[in-house]
Amino acid sequence: MPGSSASDTAVSRPPLVRLLVLLTLGTVAVALWFLASHLLRDAGQVRWYPEAAGCELAAGPCEAALGDGRLALDLGVRGEIRALERLPLVVRLEGVAAEGVTVDFVGRNMDMGLHRYPLRRDADGRYRGEGQIPICTEAVMPWRARVIVETADGKLGSGFDFTVERGAP
Repeated sequence: MPGSSASDTAVSRPPLVRLLVLLTLGTVAVALWFLASHLLRDAGQVRWYPEAAGCELAAGPCEAALGDGRLALDLGVRGEIRALERLPLVVRLEGVAAEGVTVDFVGRNMDMGLHRYPLRRDADGRYRGEGQIPICTEAVMPWRARVIVETADGKLGSGFDFTVERGAP
């Protein structure tokens, strides 16, 4: 058969096919990025519990029940919580045998990325560390502090809402 040689299989692809291949690869890359982001946030693997009503982290520690136990989060601030200031994070647990504790700061109305701070257990049984709210893009930015407690039976967590004012003195 004339024209049926091995060199015919190496026919160049038209530009439109190349463009579609690049768009498909780009779409797959974006989907993988979203999947990795979701897995890193551990949102689907944590058993979440509601915080106590009426709590203000700027006024002092906030508490939440974790099944049969309790947790309290203190940002070490009395007054306004400001962006870019170091926050001494303290988590107190009662009735929960923790293997590790982390605190995440996430924007409530806007994806501000993952800001995760692992805490270490001190001699007094409390978990301590240091965190920081990143620069806010809005004049008043609503945030959520999520406390994730790793136990032998899985992860438990609760979240506490607060706001940060960009122009705070």
